[in-house]
Amino acid sequence: MSGLNADKAEKLEAMVADYYSKKLEEHGVSHQGVDWNSTESQELRFEQLLKVVDRSAFFSLNDLGCGYGALFDYLHEKQQTDFQYNGYDLSEGMIRAAESLHKNKPAARYYVGSSMNEADYTIASGIYNVRLQVSDDEWLAHIFSALEQMNKASKKGFSFNMLTSYSDLDRQRAYLYYADPCFFFTHCKKNFSRNVALLHDYGLYEFTILVRKD
Repeated sequence: MSGLNADKAEKLEAMVADYYSKKLEEHGVSHQGVDWNSTESQELRFEQLLKVVDRSAFFSLNDLGCGYGALFDYLHEKQQTDFQYNGYDLSEGMIRAAESLHKNKPAARYYVGSSMNEADYTIASGIYNVRLQVSDDEWLAHIFSALEQMNKASKKGFSFNMLTSYSDLDRQRAYLYYADPCFFFTHCKKNFSRNVALLHDYGLYEFTILVRKD
């Protein structure tokens, strides 16, 4: 499936940016401000996504859909080696909040938009979940384009998470996108690397895929 045309992609990104900007305005700098249920679940996701990263030595990291930079805070607290963090978000409000929180942290850099510089790794947490009124086909085309971009921007690997199609039907919501984990595992194996891992065992209604470059 080909990606969206430029006009549709721009409209879709504007819708997503508006959604998360309103969440930030409503809830402030918090897990709810980036549409997560709790800080604990947010950090559990970070740990799964970071399994693609060799954290034993210096690394550079792109965080696509960074919000207010919660992943940087998590790494800054947990990481024992130096790293360079680059955060990207469609919401200008999110980037302003992140820059204000980390203005004295030279390891953190923030950018409005989805065009990324090359880094060792790229991580995307939750950015494929909220499709609003976008059709399945258009949302899938958007995801494919974003994964291509993540692959090109990552020298050593990338990871992302998605809501799982194995979620209980009575808990699913029409404005969210529930993905088949096996479909995306196969897509990544065929298009990006032989070394792909699927994590679906950490207690949330989602899965994480790790792509390690050959």
